[in-house]
Amino acid sequence: MAPHAEQLTRPAVRLRGLTRSFAGRTVLDGIDLDLPAGQFTALLGHSGSGKSTLLRAVAGIDHGVAGGGTLTAPERVSVVFQDSRLLPWRRVLPNVLLGAAGGDAEERGRAALAEVGLGGRERAWPSELSGGEAQRAALARSLVREPELLLADEPFGALDALTRIRMHGLLRRLWERHRPCVLLVTHDVDEAIVLADRVLVLDRGRIGLDLAIDRPHPRSYRDPLLGEYRERLLTALGVTEDPA
Repeated sequence: MAPHAEQLTRPAVRLRGLTRSFAGRTVLDGIDLDLPAGQFTALLGHSGSGKSTLLRAVAGIDHGVAGGGTLTAPERVSVVFQDSRLLPWRRVLPNVLLGAAGGDAEERGRAALAEVGLGGRERAWPSELSGGEAQRAALARSLVREPELLLADEPFGALDALTRIRMHGLLRRLWERHRPCVLLVTHDVDEAIVLADRVLVLDRGRIGLDLAIDRPHPRSYRDPLLGEYRERLLTALGVTEDPA
């Protein structure tokens, strides 16, 4: 199910002239970008291309952007990292509730854990969770904040292949249920195609390709009709398959 048309007419995130440099090296070079409310977008690029830098800027945790640019984002933003970042001295439910406000926070936390398949594990310690379960808890923590914008920085990069596939399905289902704007940073072209409805390629500090993935969900890695998207993205990344 696609976002409602009225959602896509208003941007959740708007960047104009966003620039970021480190030690004299420009990583983001005057980026202009709108991310509509309710859209699932993936961001690809080589290592060091600035993907995580862009995500941190949007998250409001990198204040070194310059160039007279402007950045607007929703008030309710959640970030999921490759590492679940659970506090080892807190049980699962207190980890999920960390920073959550409101008298119904505990109720929301329990509901979020149930939603990601961790109902009944509220009193478990992080050390008792598998890698996939820890990332499920991290997703639950993001849901408790009822975000308008969910930023995910390679959240499945440390997981084994089978767990990654299961987590892909979970993330997509959670997006369909809650409808935040999602920006997923990934190195995996197939992950981007299977999950997102729009894929951006960051190249030399600018958006080199902005590609809509016009295929219904659920999508499969084995779907031959996704091959054209894969080729376009690989070409934009400068990757060519060896015919030998």
